[in-house]
Amino acid sequence: MFTVVNHSTIGLRFIITGFVFFLIGGILAMWIRSQLTFPGNDLLDHKTYAEAFTMHGTTMMFFFAVPIMEGIAVYLLPKMIGTRDLIYPRLSAFGYWCYLFGGILLYSSFLFDAVPDGGWFMYVPLNSAQFSPGSNVDFWLLGVTFAEISAVAAGVELIVAILKTRTSGMTINRMPLYAWYILVMAFMIVFGFPPLILASILLEIERAFGLPFYDTALGGDPLLWQHLFWIFGHPEVYIIFLPAAGLVTTMLPTFARHPIVGYNWVVMAVIATGFLSFGLWVHHMFAVGIPLLSLAFFSAASMAVAIPTGIQVFAWIATLWSGRPVMSTPMLYIFGFLFIFVLGGLTGVMVALVPFDWQVHDTHFIVAHLHYVLFGGMVFPLFAAFYYWLPLLSGREPSMHLSRVAFWTIFIGFNVTFLPMHLTGLWGMPRRVYTYVPGLGWDLLNFISTVGGFISAIGVAILMVDVITHFVAGKRVKPNVWNAGTLEWAMPTPVPPYNFASQPHVESREPLWKNPDLAREIQEGRHLLGHADVARREILMTSITHAKPQAVVILRGNTVVPLIAAGLTSLFFIGFLAKLYWLAAIGAAASLGALLVWAWQNGSRHDLGDVDGGAHGPLPVHHKLSLTPGWWGTLFALLADGTLFISLIFAYFYLWTVSPQWPPAEYRQASLGLPLAAFAVLLLAGLAAILAEVCIRKLRSGWAQALYATAAVSGVLFIVLQVLALQGSGVSAKEHAYGALIHTISGFQIVHVVIAIVMALFALLRVRHGYLHRTRPGEGKVVSLFWQYTMLQWLLGFATIHAFPSVVGG
Repeated sequence: MFTVVNHSTIGLRFIITGFVFFLIGGILAMWIRSQLTFPGNDLLDHKTYAEAFTMHGTTMMFFFAVPIMEGIAVYLLPKMIGTRDLIYPRLSAFGYWCYLFGGILLYSSFLFDAVPDGGWFMYVPLNSAQFSPGSNVDFWLLGVTFAEISAVAAGVELIVAILKTRTSGMTINRMPLYAWYILVMAFMIVFGFPPLILASILLEIERAFGLPFYDTALGGDPLLWQHLFWIFGHPEVYIIFLPAAGLVTTMLPTFARHPIVGYNWVVMAVIATGFLSFGLWVHHMFAVGIPLLSLAFFSAASMAVAIPTGIQVFAWIATLWSGRPVMSTPMLYIFGFLFIFVLGGLTGVMVALVPFDWQVHDTHFIVAHLHYVLFGGMVFPLFAAFYYWLPLLSGREPSMHLSRVAFWTIFIGFNVTFLPMHLTGLWGMPRRVYTYVPGLGWDLLNFISTVGGFISAIGVAILMVDVITHFVAGKRVKPNVWNAGTLEWAMPTPVPPYNFASQPHVESREPLWKNPDLAREIQEGRHLLGHADVARREILMTSITHAKPQAVVILRGNTVVPLIAAGLTSLFFIGFLAKLYWLAAIGAAASLGALLVWAWQNGSRHDLGDVDGGAHGPLPVHHKLSLTPGWWGTLFALLADGTLFISLIFAYFYLWTVSPQWPPAEYRQASLGLPLAAFAVLLLAGLAAILAEVCIRKLRSGWAQALYATAAVSGVLFIVLQVLALQGSGVSAKEHAYGALIHTISGFQIVHVVIAIVMALFALLRVRHGYLHRTRPGEGKVVSLFWQYTMLQWLLGFATIHAFPSVVGG
């Protein structure tokens, strides 16, 4: 149970855990609505209401919406792109355990009477140590950050899976549209989550050690938190919406009996949505005093994002218009989604207008808008997907009666709840107030909203009963019960653990409509890897654009290592939370050790034979490639890491623009001698790692080992020189935000050099034990890539913290 790494099992764990958090968040929402039913109600006091509000928003945004959408992608995507598993099954398992432990860590705050109460957005200075001295905020910061490790890991895995493991013939323009939606979502996670991770790290460091990143009196700025949070926060709306829209785009052609209209337009619209979403973060900050010219830009961008969204809506309508729609329970939820989401989109355009936003900012109008966009744009497609893909999991037919009762109850309850909130907001009711006086015109509307909330809760309960009944008493159905065209329906139901008996070759976007016999051919082993070695898990690795088979990837089997690694990582967060920094250090070292054990289990000391690729000829095992799956995963993980570092540089230059003197006068005359020497040593270390990889390819293992040792020693020397440079500069980390950022940027680099040193020593041992060889060069490429990244990262860091102050000072 704890060792399984199969993508179907991991995906279901994400989905079930996410739904449990949805129920918890719903119970908290009922507390909130019950308190607001009547003016002057004393069901909850101010503190309890603030805790309920904070945990409701945090749960829904961080522990339900994103994880459950990632879980559906983990479960569905390999089946849709014709492969047997995700390319990093152990990473999927590790991500799930991080998500679960992060949620447990957050909710353990109830046991210590330290429930976060500063809002799900954790604005400072309200949540700085001065105003929130307990551990409430620390539970939020550490629990959410722990869970976000899972999100980024899933993002990296989904990107590589879509780009490199699509089945033969599934060219980039034949990909299921759901894969396009998930690809854009995964890139948005890689670029969108690091700013929030950084903001949380900086706030936790400020609270724990007193470094003043957000303290105005010491050169910081509370608005830095808002910028970093909303650089993440607004893209997250689309990180939630896009996979839900992808589910709709997948289901709708099946019931319309017609391929999606405007495939290329939809793809471009999805990419444009992802791109534009990163230019909207100030949309949430119109009332903080930003210059009007900037407000005009962000207002225009906020309205422009409606264009690609509108293209998708028109494509859905055109598909229904062109086909012969068949009504079903999933279609009811899709129509409910269209109705509610379009209304939410219209109010979104309204709040993009700065004068109107000033009027309704922080009122219940925004609460209504948010729920129309997120509940309507995500939960309704989610429930449609439950009913659509349940037969794939169970082999049984959903109920057509109880399911419709559930839909209408939820649909009516939702609109009764949130439609009146537009009026209470326009009539001045603020968000986050736990009580109000009578006679303001809010009494009846709040009562109606509470009634609607309980109706919605009844609907969700009916849905749960329906799903449980489905598994117990549902009628058995034949495969492909909906007569769909996508590959996940080419397998028996329930789906076997290995997915496809042979990986199909596809020639269209709807392969099952083009070839009705494809499912039988797959089961008979007439396609690729049909006679695979059953003792090992094999999948195809294909080219990015044309999906031509390049190699066979041998996946690792079940293991408890991901659980152990996640458990040891939790020690780091627990130690930090308890202010037991020795325990945090032990947890960090132990988790690194677990990851090294994990890495050591990969690879091979022997040259494995080629695998029969049918018409494609013999295919090499992935160990023989220079650009292995590990290299691709490292590349996209470094994109996330680079985004984190660039966010840190953004913080430096943002504070430079708002600080009266940056850097302070006493910090300007630092010598560049030691930093230049340290940079030179780092370049030497990186060059040694690159040359070592060249020596491996030339079968000079002795030279390779010596060069890896040189890289490690040079890395240690860099750390020593950089620490001496910081000490010699006289820059204090606690007296001013400038010093805090200098030490943080430098510390960030030192951590990466430590990792690079460990990788160099690891590669040295792999060469010595025969894993890293001319015929198996992939790990050397990974080490070389990381060292190159570390050098480029410090080129930017050196220019920022050493060269820039000299230029400004001069």
